[in-house]
Amino acid sequence: MVEIILAAILSVSLVGLSVILFKKIPVLAKLPETSKSREPLSVRLRKQVQTLPGSETLDYELHLQKLLSRIRVLTMKTEQKTGSWLEKLRKKNSQKINHKKDRYWEELKKAKDGK
Repeated sequence: MVEIILAAILSVSLVGLSVILFKKIPVLAKLPETSKSREPLSVRLRKQVQTLPGSETLDYELHLQKLLSRIRVLTMKTEQKTGSWLEKLRKKNSQKINHKKDRYWEELKKAKDGK
């Protein structure tokens, strides 16, 4: 029973899809053919920058070098900061572990003394 219902739904949907497709084929055939190839973003940006006044003297490699240097410095600062946070966390964790060990021996002495 379920297979019959699913087959009916499939056939009705295929018929509906074909009707829509055959109605739209003439409209699609009338559309003009366009082959617009998109340029990469970097090429488009370079063209826009070249239209700006003073872009003839602009040295792209120098600006790229400065940008990469700044990114490197920022990365080093971030690494230093996370390293200090990690060191603090490790110290805090080792203090907790040492404190637990000290309390263990105190509890053991109390249990022995019967307090």
